[in-house]
Amino acid sequence: METTANVLVGLVAALHAYFLVLEMFLWERRPGRKLSGFDAAMARATAPLAANQGLYNGFLAAGLIWALIADDPTGFRVQVFFLSCVLIAGLYGGLTTNRRILMAQAAPGALALTAVLLAR
Repeated sequence: METTANVLVGLVAALHAYFLVLEMFLWERRPGRKLSGFDAAMARATAPLAANQGLYNGFLAAGLIWALIADDPTGFRVQVFFLSCVLIAGLYGGLTTNRRILMAQAAPGALALTAVLLAR
């Protein structure tokens, strides 16, 4: 179960690293505009906000990577903390912005957090 938990944590970290790239560097290009549904003008206008959001996603990814390489008990505690952050952010975003965030962020975070807790 520990291996499964670590793989899921790694996948959530990779997902958030992808969000960083998408929001910080690709927001005004096809992938970012497809995700947001914005036209070129709106994508340009919202690019600073998206970049800020991407930076936060990068912090989540970095924390999860740290959690995977840190020895226990620190690794376990950091996994629980950052996965909880991912879950809370996903729930908030899904309830206030776009329901797709529930499946794209909250669900993977919840699944990984559950696996980490069960592996303990």
